[in-house]
Amino acid sequence: MKTFSELREKKTQGKVVYDKKINRISTKVMKDDKGFTAYIDGDRLDTFRSENDAKKAITMAIKELT
Repeated sequence: MKTFSELREKKTQGKVVYDKKINRISTKVMKDDKGFTAYIDGDRLDTFRSENDAKKAITMAIKELT
């Protein structure tokens, strides 16, 4: 039987184009067939058309949450 972490890893397939910690929170932007998907602390935020839009959304979300 597959564990939850194995299912989560399978869903996050793609090429990592941005990986940085902001305020000790890990963030990641991955390029996949739909566009650029933003992740905050391993949780999917949204999919964007450009890498810059994804980075701006990450910084805005972190500012709102902290």
